[in-house]
Amino acid sequence: MAFELPQLPYPKDALEPHTSVRTLEFHHDKHHAAYVTNLNNLVKDSPMASQSLEDLIKATAKDDSRAAIFNNAAQVWNHTFFWRCMKPNGGGQPAGDIAAAISQSFGGYDKFKEEFKAACVGQFGSGWGWLVADGTTMKVTKTPNAVNPLSLGQTALLTCDVWEHAYYLDYQNRRPDFVETFLGHLVNWDFVAANLRKVR
Repeated sequence: MAFELPQLPYPKDALEPHTSVRTLEFHHDKHHAAYVTNLNNLVKDSPMASQSLEDLIKATAKDDSRAAIFNNAAQVWNHTFFWRCMKPNGGGQPAGDIAAAISQSFGGYDKFKEEFKAACVGQFGSGWGWLVADGTTMKVTKTPNAVNPLSLGQTALLTCDVWEHAYYLDYQNRRPDFVETFLGHLVNWDFVAANLRKVR
């Protein structure tokens, strides 16, 4: 069965003015869709075509001969996860269990925010900033290109896409402004909390 491009979990205008319809048209309808098409072409008529996306990522993560499969599979997964990390009228400080967990791991939301922004802004070139569960602890990480926590034995809780196509139409080269807006107005803390509950 072929991998499919998932629908966005909200209308394309739902994240305005922070992320524009035009950005989502390019980012979801073209970039994300291209990864899905590429992946299907790469695994067509092979046993990999019937694997789950997660199993495919784990199976190819450390195999240089299958780097193209890994890169496209991971980018399909990363983008699907990223869309769910945002919601209309999101962002700001979380509440409840996720707030308590952030305070326990980072010493408060402000320290988490500082560390997360530094990871996202400091990722050289294309990549991702992450909040992950690593065993019993939470930490902020960054990964280049398509690499994700799943391929590193960690559990993703939150991600911010810092490939230029994620923000360039709206923010040009101002990646720090995009990350600040992501944290302040877009993060879906309910989704982050649900991810944390799965591992605690």
